[in-house]
Amino acid sequence: MKRLRIALAALLVAAFVLPSVLHFPDAVALAEAPGNRAEIGTWGFDTAGMDQDVKPGNDFVRYANGTYIETLEIPADRAEYGMFSKLHDLSQERTREIIEGVAANPTGSAAAVKVGTFYSTFMDEVAIEAKGTQPLQAMLAPIAKIASISDLSRYLGVANTISVNTPFEADVAQDLKDVNRMSVYLGQGGLGMPDRDYYLDTKNEKFVETAAKYRTNVAAQLKLAGIADADAKAQKIFDLEKKIAEVHWTNVEQRQIDKLYNLYAAADLPKQFPGVDWQQFREGAGISREKQVIVTNPSAFVGMAKLVASEPLQTWKDYLTYHAINRAAPALPKAFVDTRFSFYGTVLSGAPEIQPRWKRGVNLTNNLLGEAVGELYVAKYFTPEAKAKADALVKNLIAAMDERLANLDWMEAKTKVAARDKLATFTAKIGYPDQWRDYSAFEVKAGDALGNLLRGDTFEYQRNVDKLGKPIDRSEWGMAPMVVNAYANPLWNEIVFPAAILQPPFFDPNADPAVNYGGIGAVIGHEISHHFDDQGRKFDKTGALADWWTEADVKRFQALTDKVVAQYAAYEPLPGKNVNGELTLGENIADLAGLTVAYDAYQRSLGGKPAPVIDGMTGDQRFFLGFAQVWRQKYRDPALLQSLTVGPHTPGHFRPYVVRNLDAWYNAFDVKPGDQLYLSKKDRARVW
Repeated sequence: MKRLRIALAALLVAAFVLPSVLHFPDAVALAEAPGNRAEIGTWGFDTAGMDQDVKPGNDFVRYANGTYIETLEIPADRAEYGMFSKLHDLSQERTREIIEGVAANPTGSAAAVKVGTFYSTFMDEVAIEAKGTQPLQAMLAPIAKIASISDLSRYLGVANTISVNTPFEADVAQDLKDVNRMSVYLGQGGLGMPDRDYYLDTKNEKFVETAAKYRTNVAAQLKLAGIADADAKAQKIFDLEKKIAEVHWTNVEQRQIDKLYNLYAAADLPKQFPGVDWQQFREGAGISREKQVIVTNPSAFVGMAKLVASEPLQTWKDYLTYHAINRAAPALPKAFVDTRFSFYGTVLSGAPEIQPRWKRGVNLTNNLLGEAVGELYVAKYFTPEAKAKADALVKNLIAAMDERLANLDWMEAKTKVAARDKLATFTAKIGYPDQWRDYSAFEVKAGDALGNLLRGDTFEYQRNVDKLGKPIDRSEWGMAPMVVNAYANPLWNEIVFPAAILQPPFFDPNADPAVNYGGIGAVIGHEISHHFDDQGRKFDKTGALADWWTEADVKRFQALTDKVVAQYAAYEPLPGKNVNGELTLGENIADLAGLTVAYDAYQRSLGGKPAPVIDGMTGDQRFFLGFAQVWRQKYRDPALLQSLTVGPHTPGHFRPYVVRNLDAWYNAFDVKPGDQLYLSKKDRARVW
C-alpha cells in the first residue's frame, strides 16, 4: 500500500545562507595526488566496466557501462541490481552486524535493546511456526464482527493504524498552505496490485496475466488462513478492487500537487462523499478531534464511498480479511511468507528467490526502528570528516545553481530575485539528525513477532497523529542514516542526504574530484533543482503552496519542459512500453538540472586551472563517466514493467542519456551530427 506522505519531516542539520565568497577545494591538486587510494579503480571509476568499442555518441550508456552490464547477473533474490543495490547491500551487511550485536548483548540503550528484541523475535522461525495462525486470528476477529456500514466505516479508519490496505488512507502531514500547522490528509488507496492499469489495461497481455495470477494468490492466502470458499471470495475481492481502480486518479494526475489540496469541513464529509459513516471512520483513525481535513482525490472519494454503500458487506469483510492477512504475512509461518512472495516478489518483480530471512529481518527492523539503528550505524561508519567534505560539496552546488538562476535568459527579473532568495534560505541536512527519535512508546515484546510488527505500524501512525495542534518540528528526518537515497522537501525548503549515500560510487574523498562531482554532485544538484521543478516551483521560500511566478514565466517554463516530456517519451525500455514522459517529468528535469549544475560546480572547483588528464581521460570525460557509473543497473522484465507503470523515475539504465542535452558532453567526446545520440542545439532540452 502506498502510504500517504504529502510532507517529509526531517531534522535541521545545517541551515545556511549562501555567503558571498566560498572556498572551493583544489580539484586539480586532488586529482594529481599520487597513490591508488580510490575505492573503485585508480581514480574512482571502473574502466574495466566500459565497452570502448562503442562510440560514445552512438550509445553513451554502453560505452561507459557496457561490459559491466553485459556480465552482471542479477542475484536470485533481487528484481534489479546495480550500483545503488551494491551500496544497499553494504549498508544492509553493516546494519546486520550492528543489529545482531545488540540482539546478542542487549545491554545498551533502551532503544538498542528494542532493536535487538524485535530482530531476534522475527528471526525465531521455530516459535513463529509453533504458533501457526493463532496470532493472525486476533487480527481478523474485529473484521469478522463487522455487522453494519458504521462498523465497516470504523474499521476502515482503524486499518490505517496498522497499515492494512483500504481505499481511504488517512495520515497527518504539514499543511500545504498553512506551513505552521499539521493537518489530516485523506487519500486514495485500496489496490492489491501496484496501479489501476494492472486492472484496467486489458490490451497489455502482461497486465492481464498478472491480474489472473493475483486472483490466484489472493485465494491461496485466504486458504492458508482457513477461509472457506476462497476461490469465489478471491474473485469478488478482485472485482471490488477493479471498481476501486476505475475511480482512482492516474499517477500523472496525482503529480499535480496543487490539485491534491482540497479542504473540507469534517462535518461536511457525509454530504460530499455519501456512503461512508465518516464520524465512525474518523474515530477509528484517531482523527475525530480535527474540524477539517484535506482530501487529495475528491472524485475518487465520491466513487469509493459509493462502493462502501453499494457492495455487499460480506465482500468488504472478505476484502479486508485478505488485506489483513497480506499485511501480517511477513511475521507468519513460512507458508504465508512464501505464498505472498510468489506474487509480490516473483510475479510483480521477477525475483525467483526470496531474500534470506536475515535480510528481511534487517529491513523490517530498519523500517520500524530506523533511527535507533541509525544512531549505532553513524557512530561506527560515518566520520565528521566525511560530513564536512559533503557539506563543502553542497555549498559549491548551491553556488553554481545561484549563478545559473542569475543568468537565466527566459525568466523575468522579479521571479529571478524570488528564486535566488528561495535558494539562499535552503537548509542542507547531511548524514544524520542531531537528535534521535524517541521510541519509548513502541512496545516490543519477545516472542510476539506479529504483535511487534503491528505495534510498530501503530507507533509510527500515532507519532504523526500526535503532531496535530503542536508546532512544526523541522528537526525531523524522513529517512534513516543507513538508507541509500536522498530527498528534497519543498515544505521545509531543504535537501537531505543520509550517511549511506555518501560513499563510492557517489562519493569517495580519495577519488578524482571529477568523478565525485559527476556522482554525488549530480545527486546534490538533482535534489536542489527539485525545489524548482514543475511541482517544486509551486512552493515559495517559506514552504507554502503559492504562485510566485509570473504567468509569462510559467508559459516559457512549460515550453521548455514539454521538450523534456517528448524526449523521454521516445525511449522504449520494453517492447511496446515507453517511458511516461509526464509521470517522470519532475525527476527528468532534476536529472538535467542536477548534472548541469554539477558540471558548473566542477568547473568552479578547478579555480581557473586546467584539469589534468588521467589515463588518457580529460576532466570533462571523467565527470560524465562518473555520472554514468552511478546508473549501472539491470532489471528483470516484470520489475521494469512495474517501474514504467508507476515509477516517477526513468529506469536507471536510461538516465545517463540526459547527457545528450549538455554541450560540454558533445565537446568532451567529440559527438557529431550522424551519431545516434546527437541532438542539434535547438533540440537539446535546457531548463536551468
